[in-house]
Amino acid sequence: MEQLNSDLVTYVLLPLFIFLARIFDVSLGTLRIIFVTKGMRSVAPLVGFFEVLIWLIAISRIMQDLDNWLCYVAYAAGFASGNFVGMYLEERLAIGHEMIRVITRKDATSLIQDLRAKGYGVTSVKAEGIEGEVAVIYIIARRSMIKEVLNDINVFNPRALYTVESIKYVNKEIFHRSELERQHTWIGERMRRLGK
Repeated sequence: MEQLNSDLVTYVLLPLFIFLARIFDVSLGTLRIIFVTKGMRSVAPLVGFFEVLIWLIAISRIMQDLDNWLCYVAYAAGFASGNFVGMYLEERLAIGHEMIRVITRKDATSLIQDLRAKGYGVTSVKAEGIEGEVAVIYIIARRSMIKEVLNDINVFNPRALYTVESIKYVNKEIFHRSELERQHTWIGERMRRLGK
């Protein structure tokens, strides 16, 4: 019975622990890099502390059982899974802003009016392309709203050329109207709760 318990710990629980630890530390590493690139200086070091702490615990367990090949497999599988989980979390968090640059030969007045009516900040300029005059439109939006903007662009002109670029800093926040409404609702609910 004691041998069975020992085998269970060595060949099942220990590899499982290492696998899960690697998922956590690699996911945290992915998020830390994103926080650094987005200029979130107060969050990145804290995430880095826990990332390294978890990694040290996992690697120390492997060093204590160097002859257990399942630990190596669990370590590698945890690393791969952690990358997947980290990317998924980053996509779900959608931190920061991005700039969408649209170039279209079609008259963009209706697109610009539609985006402004929805509350997006839009800047447009006339430019000269290889085949004549084009409109160049710049839109800065939160990452969580990019799909909605791209959908509007594709409805307006499926052949429009657009690029999406990551932005590190935005010196003036331009909120989408629905986001402002959510913020006001959240603040109002908080104030009501505090008043009770």
